[in-house]
Amino acid sequence: MASNPSMIDLTKQARSHEIAIAELQNLPSSRAVYQRNGNLFFRTTVPKATAMEQKQLDSAKAKMKVIQ
Repeated sequence: MASNPSMIDLTKQARSHEIAIAELQNLPSSRAVYQRNGNLFFRTTVPKATAMEQKQLDSAKAKMKVIQ
């Protein structure tokens, strides 16, 4: 992504994170999931993956507020 993402790009990012959070919430918390970090996937828990997605969602929303 470019160093100055557009509002459309940020909206797509935010929506993607919202969908990932919704999907993770439908899994049992004891289930192992894989989370992408760069080009690698790491095994983690549902609560940790959900927290990371929420953090990324909050970051995208903060950037959207700055652009507006």
